[in-house]
Amino acid sequence: MRPPIRTATLAVTILATVAYLSAVGASAATATTMSIADIQGVGPASPLVGSSITTRGFVTAAYPTGGLAGFYLQTAGTGGVVDPATHLASDAIFVFTGSNPITVTNRDYVEVTGKVSEYNGLTELSPGGITHLDASAATPPAPALVVYPGTDAGRESLEGMLLQPQGDYTVTGLSSAAQYGEIELATGRSPLLAPTSVGAVGSPQYAATVAGNRASAVWLDDGASTNYSAAANTSNPLPYLSAPVRIGSAVTFTKPVVLDYRNSHWRFQPTAEVTGANERAASPVSFTNTRTAHPADVGGTIKLGTFNVLNFFPTTGDSRTGCTFYNDRAGNPVTVNNSDAPGCGVRGAATQAHFEQQQSKIVTAILALGANVISLEEIENSAKLGMNRDHALGVLVDAINAADGGTDWKYVASPSAVPSPADEDVIRTGYIYRSSVVKPIGESVILIGPSPFDDAREPDAQAFAPLYGDPDETFLVVSNHFKSKTGTGATGDNVDTGQGAYNGDRTREAQALLDFAAGVSTTMHQDKVFLVGDFNALNEEDPVVAIRRAGYTDLGTSTGKASYSFDGEAGSLDHIFASPSAAALVTATDIWNVNSVEAPAHQYSYVNANVTNFLNPKDPYRSSDHDPLLVGLNLTLNSPPTVPTGDTK
Repeated sequence: MRPPIRTATLAVTILATVAYLSAVGASAATATTMSIADIQGVGPASPLVGSSITTRGFVTAAYPTGGLAGFYLQTAGTGGVVDPATHLASDAIFVFTGSNPITVTNRDYVEVTGKVSEYNGLTELSPGGITHLDASAATPPAPALVVYPGTDAGRESLEGMLLQPQGDYTVTGLSSAAQYGEIELATGRSPLLAPTSVGAVGSPQYAATVAGNRASAVWLDDGASTNYSAAANTSNPLPYLSAPVRIGSAVTFTKPVVLDYRNSHWRFQPTAEVTGANERAASPVSFTNTRTAHPADVGGTIKLGTFNVLNFFPTTGDSRTGCTFYNDRAGNPVTVNNSDAPGCGVRGAATQAHFEQQQSKIVTAILALGANVISLEEIENSAKLGMNRDHALGVLVDAINAADGGTDWKYVASPSAVPSPADEDVIRTGYIYRSSVVKPIGESVILIGPSPFDDAREPDAQAFAPLYGDPDETFLVVSNHFKSKTGTGATGDNVDTGQGAYNGDRTREAQALLDFAAGVSTTMHQDKVFLVGDFNALNEEDPVVAIRRAGYTDLGTSTGKASYSFDGEAGSLDHIFASPSAAALVTATDIWNVNSVEAPAHQYSYVNANVTNFLNPKDPYRSSDHDPLLVGLNLTLNSPPTVPTGDTK
C-alpha cells in the first residue's frame, strides 16, 4: 500500500480545497492556487481530479511536435539532491494542450490554470489559460540526482520531474526501436533475463527474476508518440539507431530527462523530441559499441557450430502464385507474410534482390563464425516445393564458396531414407562442413515414423571425423528444431503456463530425441554425441531440463550469454548439449552475439522501411534473429599422407 497522504498538513489542505471547490464549482474563475506537489498528492492518482487549479513553475520539457501535445511544468527551486524518505509527492506535472498551439519553451516561467485529470496513469492539467511570468524572480528547478526507483510508489513521487539518472543503465530491448523510436533499458550492467532462463516456473529464482525485472525496467523514449511504421511517418528518420546501439550496450546520460508514464510503462523522455535528424544535438544518451567481428577464441582443432538462419528460402515469394507480402515504404514487396496460403508455401524474401541481401549477411556470418561443421536450422525444405530436398543447401554452399574463394565447403546430402514431403515441414535442418578439415562418416539418419515431431522438424543425425585423424575420434551430431513457442489451437499441456505454448509437445520431442540419439549412437558405436540446434526452450524449461537429466551438459551456459531476446528479456533457445564423452573433447564454447542483440532495423526485411537505411548486406550483424553457437573440440588433426611421386623415366 502506498501512503495515503504526505503529511497531516497536506491532508487538511487538500480536504479543505476539495470542499471549497465542490461548493463553488470548478471553473477557471474559481480556481484555487496550489503547488504542483499538492495537485499530485502521494497516491497513484491526484486527489483533485476534476478540479480547476492554478499553479506555476518552470517549463522543463516541451513537445510542440511528435504527438505528445504538451509540456512539463516543475515547481521553482525543486530537484537536485532528493531524499526518497521525505520526498513523497512529485513537484512536476504534464500540461496537456491538445490541438492548441504550445506557446512555451523550455525554461519559461509560467502560471497555468486548468482542470486536473488522470490519463492512463499520468496526472495532467488541461489549461484554460497560461501566463508568462518573470523568470528572474524564481530559481529554475535542478535535475533530481536519483537512482531510478524500484517501486511504483517511488516513481510516482518523481512523476514528470527533471532527472539526471544516477547509477548504471544497460540496453535490454530494441524490438520497438524501429516502430516507436523507443529503447528498453535496465538498471545495472546487464540486460534483463527471461525468468525461465533462471528458474523453473513457480521457483524462488523465477519469482525473484520476475520481481527484479519489474523493478529494473524503464523505457528510453523519443519525446513523441510517432509510429514510424505508419506510411505517413516513414520519411521521418528514426532516432537513436545511427550508432550501433545493441542489447548489452552501456548507457550514459549526457543530458537530463523527464520521468514520464504512458502506454503502461515508465519512461525517460528527452526534454524535446528526438529524431534521426537532430539526435546528435537532442539525444540525452550515448551508447557503448559492443560489436565484435567474430566469436571468442574457443580453441580446439575442430570447431562445431549451430546457426538458425532465419527462413533462408532461395525460392522467393514472387515466384509463387499465392504469396502476399510485407512491403517497404515505397510499396515494394520485401518478405512473404502468408507462407501457409495455398499456392505460396514459402517464407523469407519476396524477391531475388532481397534474398541476395539476406544471403550475403548469412554468408558473411558463417565465414566469420570460424566453424568447420555447422548445423543449420530454418532453411528451405526444397522437397516441399517439388525440388531436390537439398537444393537450398546447395545454393547456400555455392554462395559460401564464392565468398571464400574456393570449393572447400560441402553440404551433407540427404540420406536415402527420408520422411515423405507431406510429413515434413517447409523448413528443415541440415549440415555444411569444410571438406579440408572433416569428413562425414556414413549417411545421415533422420527420424522417420510417428513421433511428437509432427508439428516440428525431425532430428537429423550425422557422424563426422577429422579428415586425416584417428577413426576413433568420430563424433555424432544430432540437429534439431523443436516446435515454436507460439501458435493457435493449443490445448491440454500445450496451453501456455509460463513456458510458452506447446511446451508439452516440446517436452515429448526432447524425450523422443533422447531415444533417437541413443539408438543411433548405439548403432554407430559412437558415444561422443552432440545434440545441437534451436530447441525453442530456455535453460530451466522442461525440454532442456529433460535433456540435462539424461546426462547431457548444456555447453552454452558456461558463456554467461544468451542466444535470443524477446520483449526485453534475454535467454538461450539455441543449445549445444554434450554427452559425457563428447564433453571431454570440448575446449571452450561461445555464443556469438551477432544477431539477437542487434536492432531489427539492421535485418534485410527492414530495408527501406524508413528514410534512413540501416541495412549493410556485407556485414554479419542481424543476419538472423538467433545467435550462432561455437564449440572447440580437441581432436587429432594429422597431415595428409605423402603420395609417392614414382619413377618418371
